[in-house]
Amino acid sequence: MNRTRPISGYTADQLVDRLAQARGQLRALIDCLPPGGWLGPRAEHLNPPLWEYGHIVWFQERWCLRARPDGDFAPSLLDGADVLYDSSNVPHDTRWDLPLPGPAAVDDYAKRVGAAIALRLRGEFSEELAYFAELSLYHELMHIEAWWMAFQNLGYTPPTHPAVARVPAGGALAFAAGAAVLGSGFDEGFIFDNEKWRHSVPVAAFDIDATPVSETTFAEFVDAGGYARREGWSDAGWAWREAADARHPLYWRRAGGGWQVRRFDRWTPLDPNAPMLHVNRFEAEACAALMGRLLPTAGQWQVATARPEFSRGMAWEWLCESFAPYPGFSPDPYRDYSQPWYHTHGELRGGGPVTDPWLKRPGFRNFYRPHRRDPFAGFRTASPS
Repeated sequence: MNRTRPISGYTADQLVDRLAQARGQLRALIDCLPPGGWLGPRAEHLNPPLWEYGHIVWFQERWCLRARPDGDFAPSLLDGADVLYDSSNVPHDTRWDLPLPGPAAVDDYAKRVGAAIALRLRGEFSEELAYFAELSLYHELMHIEAWWMAFQNLGYTPPTHPAVARVPAGGALAFAAGAAVLGSGFDEGFIFDNEKWRHSVPVAAFDIDATPVSETTFAEFVDAGGYARREGWSDAGWAWREAADARHPLYWRRAGGGWQVRRFDRWTPLDPNAPMLHVNRFEAEACAALMGRLLPTAGQWQVATARPEFSRGMAWEWLCESFAPYPGFSPDPYRDYSQPWYHTHGELRGGGPVTDPWLKRPGFRNFYRPHRRDPFAGFRTASPS
């Protein structure tokens, strides 16, 4: 066992059950794909669902069944799977053009892989195998969230309509100067490589919103001409706004003298108790700036989680920092999970309405490119230093 990684806290049966539950969630989304949905439109923020389904199965097979102690991999149960589904080597723009097996063939591949993993977990359980099974579980759960993002982006009807989160009343929480503990340790069970390892960073005195910014609060920014005013936008943000010709949030429209928001296939009025979602970091920065505020640092956000009044888990929340390695970072066996995305992506914390509860733990670091508007991402603000 690689002792640079914590061990799993799950038993074999628990891992088998959790993997099956995740596949059931994916299956529910698959069953709601509209005609033509297996490939869908080409876009930088989307994958063809037929490719993504096969990739999820391939990933589990690769790490739970095929990985060898010498670093090599045994052959796949599906001929040519590596050429089709290895995301590290299959360029994104080519995924619509690949000779992908049809849905029934991927279903068969998924059943064979799932049965083999369950048999191996129950027959030769080890710390190493448990680690890779848990890695595969969270990988699938993150892809399931990506499917929810695509359903929202494309206006598909989902299996269920997630309840709109309620932003409780709350002002700002004040904190004295001190230190924040970032990162995770061996005592926290499974962690991703970008969480290694626990360390302290100084944090100056600050205050931070107790809750994420709401839809109606963001509407005040829009109605005040926030998208038309250069003030408050970073250089990169203003360049994005002009290139995208963004004049209001994605999924918003004017109706009856006010704003409506689209939630999957339904248009509804803005909700004063709903968190603002589907804004990118540039939009979040500009809104915060016109409020005389900033996006929080990771240290501020982490310190604030200790207060019960700090409400989280309603949205992925943009931080002011880029996604970057912690001191002493080293990649885990799935080397492309974090390492290729450092310094080009923004960091987020919290978790949104379709995020698995395990991924909502305070130490989990999400990351997207700062121009992305399709994630279930919002923000809260903090005081200037």
